Amino acid sequence: MRATRVKLFAFILMLVSVIAIDSNSIHPSTAQRQPNFVIIFADDLGYADIGSFGATGYQTPNLDRMAADGMRLTSFYVAQAVCSASRAALLTGCYPNRIGIQGALNHTAQHGISADELTIAEVLKTRGYATAIFGKWHLGHHPQFLPVRHGFDEYLGLPYSNDMWPKHPSAAPGYYPDLPLIEGEKTIKLMPDQTQLTTWYTERAVKFIEKNKDKPFFLYLPHAMPHVPLFVSDKFRGKTERGIYGDVIAEIDWSVGQVLDTLKRLKLDRDTLVIFTSDNGPWLSYGDHAGSARPLRAGKGTAFDGGVRVPFIARWPGKIPPGTVNSSPSMTIDLLPTIAKLADARVPKDRIIDGLDIWPLLSERRSTQSPHDALYFYWGRELHAIRSGKWKLHLPHSWTDVVEPGNGGKPGRAVRQEIGLALFDLESEIGEMTNVADQNPEVVKKLMALVERAREDLGDALVNREGKNVRQPGKLVAGNGK
Repeated sequence: MRATRVKLFAFILMLVSVIAIDSNSIHPSTAQRQPNFVIIFADDLGYADIGSFGATGYQTPNLDRMAADGMRLTSFYVAQAVCSASRAALLTGCYPNRIGIQGALNHTAQHGISADELTIAEVLKTRGYATAIFGKWHLGHHPQFLPVRHGFDEYLGLPYSNDMWPKHPSAAPGYYPDLPLIEGEKTIKLMPDQTQLTTWYTERAVKFIEKNKDKPFFLYLPHAMPHVPLFVSDKFRGKTERGIYGDVIAEIDWSVGQVLDTLKRLKLDRDTLVIFTSDNGPWLSYGDHAGSARPLRAGKGTAFDGGVRVPFIARWPGKIPPGTVNSSPSMTIDLLPTIAKLADARVPKDRIIDGLDIWPLLSERRSTQSPHDALYFYWGRELHAIRSGKWKLHLPHSWTDVVEPGNGGKPGRAVRQEIGLALFDLESEIGEMTNVADQNPEVVKKLMALVERAREDLGDALVNREGKNVRQPGKLVAGNGK
């Protein structure tokens, strides 16, 4: 009898071992390595500019595959609807006002991201990650502000927007110098062939993944496109019904496919969280060279949802339920604390990080609620709007309304408009056209209390308030970087 029990026990042990070996043969590294992270960041891509969010006139099969394999967040926001401020928020987990980065820095800027701030890359370096950025930086172009000084092992890209060059359609002649392509801290080419930017960045991204397949990595791929001026390689030129804008998006979609296919080929897709989103809404002034934010109102440069709500897809097979959608509000500031938690990395307690962990939103099938009681939308140092739950409250401010879109890469005509205190119910009317403030005075009162909290913390130039916790941007040291 005893011998029978011993044989049975041995058989069970063998069976368990076989199951374990078989499981590891399918997903060999799932239990052995830290997760990888990939953030693909488009520039000026509108809410309705990819297939799963309603694009027309071209196809985005790889992004559609991402959405089918993962989750779409349909109320995902950027902190400000402009380049530098938006990227500062993404990489630091802070509202850009807190770290002193507003607007869009250009070649004359004498400041950038401070050495005292921590980027996603720096947080992950504490856990042994390889890190790289291939694409647009836009957080300062002097050496001390470049990515390799802020946690990135590798960098290839433009230091600011691709329209900040001598061919800018509305700048004075001679205002912009030749556009630099930088690798590390060295300018390797002036006035690079912009038709090749998407290809170059994608090729470097693939090589980076291949080189680091046996260790955890963070890849940040912020494309220059579809920011004007639009450029596309010959392999996609003339391929869509939408014209060059559709061709550009098709090439970005190809880039996404190259990343996904590389992860699958190297058996890393089940170890990797891939995120695709945009830095703000479409630059509507450029008409046929701009995207669409429908059914949202307005676009880039405004606090309306067309400016600050962007498409978002997250894919991680086995971790994120496929084909799912969550409409709870979240923001780019949430990516740093979420990624830090997944990597088991510490977020320093000596500073305010405005973002919150949104992994519960991404990992559960049920409609998990946002961890935020409110999200705030500044333009520069002016607080323009706040979202809390289904409510969006606009404070009185002026904004730029495009009345005659341009064409052929030329900007159109815009005028300054004024909006008074306005409350919108985004669940009932997503387009922010029906002001329901008079019908909901208690909601307005509640949201105004949150506005006052933000004003005390981050300030509000519209009412001449100075923020108490605002950190300063990095300064250019005399004689350095010139």
